[in-house]
Amino acid sequence: MTIDKSLKVKRGSTGTRSVLTRVERLKQLKDNERWSEGDSPFGIPKVRVKKLQMKKKKKKEKDEDKK
Repeated sequence: MTIDKSLKVKRGSTGTRSVLTRVERLKQLKDNERWSEGDSPFGIPKVRVKKLQMKKKKKKEKDEDKK
């Protein structure tokens, strides 16, 4: 079976993900010193995913061009 063209994702999986893999979660917990090597990887605490925000251009540049 094929996927309808309207359902295909054009960019692929380049956007931010809302879920981390276990390895990514463990790495982030190690960096925050909330998990050590001897601890069990099962039942690890939740980790917040950081979302990237686009920076807005300054309006000063446009104002200087008009003068």
